[in-house]
Amino acid sequence: MSVIDSHQHFWNLETGSYAWPTAEVEPIFRTFVPEELIPQLAAAGVDRTVLVQATDSYADTDAMLAQAQAHDFIAAVVGWVPLDRPGEAAEALERYGRHPKFAGVRHLIHNDPDPDWVIREPVIEGLGLLSAAGLPFDVVAVLPRHLEHVPVLAERVPGLRLVIDHLAKPPIKERGWEPWASLIARAAEHPNVYAKVSGLNTAADAETWTAEDLRPYVEHAIEVFGPERLMFGSDWPVALLAGDYAKVWKETGVLLAGLADADRDAVLGGTAARFYGIGA
Repeated sequence: MSVIDSHQHFWNLETGSYAWPTAEVEPIFRTFVPEELIPQLAAAGVDRTVLVQATDSYADTDAMLAQAQAHDFIAAVVGWVPLDRPGEAAEALERYGRHPKFAGVRHLIHNDPDPDWVIREPVIEGLGLLSAAGLPFDVVAVLPRHLEHVPVLAERVPGLRLVIDHLAKPPIKERGWEPWASLIARAAEHPNVYAKVSGLNTAADAETWTAEDLRPYVEHAIEVFGPERLMFGSDWPVALLAGDYAKVWKETGVLLAGLADADRDAVLGGTAARFYGIGA
């Protein structure tokens, strides 16, 4: 079985335009390219990755697809189309759909001043286009409000597969629990909703975190989703704000050590392969 990192990024500050990262997050306020990640994947034993958009633009999606074309380890690309402009989105999906590694769409909904952006009628229509094309949607759920929308989307666009990025950033550093635990359990009641065990280190104490800090949240996710709807992601290079690739990989291994082999294989690659249509 291939080990798949379901969530990583690249960005080029010389050639691209990004709202984030900014100088306030100095460790990652620089260009990141595939050549820097390759040895880290090899050291961890990760075979392939899913490259996820870093800004809502065609330019970013085009750059990611070019990187995927040049590097076999990039198995899939989660890009961007203007979901709130369904006519334009349809044209973009037809264009991007010709690329064999275009495998999903994300929109940085947490950057929109309207916390209900994702349930606007034009966006629902745009998500329907994704469903018709067999493409999934990555959900950025930073606010509880964003997580509340997931069951709504699952019901209004029933054929759409959804994946909640970073387990919706549970309040690990504060050792909080509600409303996160109830909201993610409610989302998991819908069989077309998945989640990524990713980005949790940056929700914890950056200096001291270990697997044990993350464990209650990951175990809750395993309980409500099951391993067959969870997938590992590094969130590299954002992960550098609280450790590095090696630490994220090591502590994830500690978290999953108690699972049966088949369940661990699902989280570490099998689920991502099914969700994003990644072949053997």
